[in-house]
Amino acid sequence: MELLKQRILQDGEIRGGNVLKVDSFLNHQLDIPLFEEIGQEFQRLFADKKINKILTIESSGIAVACIAARYFNVPVVFAKKTQSINIDGAVHVTRVQSVTTRRVYEVIVSKKYLGANDHVLIIDDFLANGCAAMGLIDLARNAGATIEGFGVVIEKGFQQGGKLIRADGVDVRSLVTIDSLDEKTGSIVFRD
Repeated sequence: MELLKQRILQDGEIRGGNVLKVDSFLNHQLDIPLFEEIGQEFQRLFADKKINKILTIESSGIAVACIAARYFNVPVVFAKKTQSINIDGAVHVTRVQSVTTRRVYEVIVSKKYLGANDHVLIIDDFLANGCAAMGLIDLARNAGATIEGFGVVIEKGFQQGGKLIRADGVDVRSLVTIDSLDEKTGSIVFRD
């Protein structure tokens, strides 16, 4: 997506540790017209799939998943990082390590909302090490759901996540893939 690449170049900030900060438009302040383009692109990329639910993880993936869901006309289910009194009954559970917070979370989805009849598109804002993605894949598989694909807004192609998930047989489609970040020069190299 050329529009997304331009926005990353314009507003993205490279930080130490291969961090790309895009919170001015993607995961803190949200650029809804850009999200509309992202949602349409996910629908185009996965148009041939039989999708009846979109699955994501709390919290940054929710906004992207919600906009995409409009184009698929399906509900969004998001894995919660904390148990709450609002979730009653049985749940699917897995553990996910967050690279950004450096914490391990037990993430849950109610069995009422994810089951064997579901054809799931997993969506997230970033794919780097693949921890969150593998947790969502684990939840979907434990539920008996069919994983139709994994859509990611920005993939860090120089990190292992995409490779691990593809090797696991999941159809991963990234809107942009970054091959390298250079904090000193501020350069970002996108994969063609």
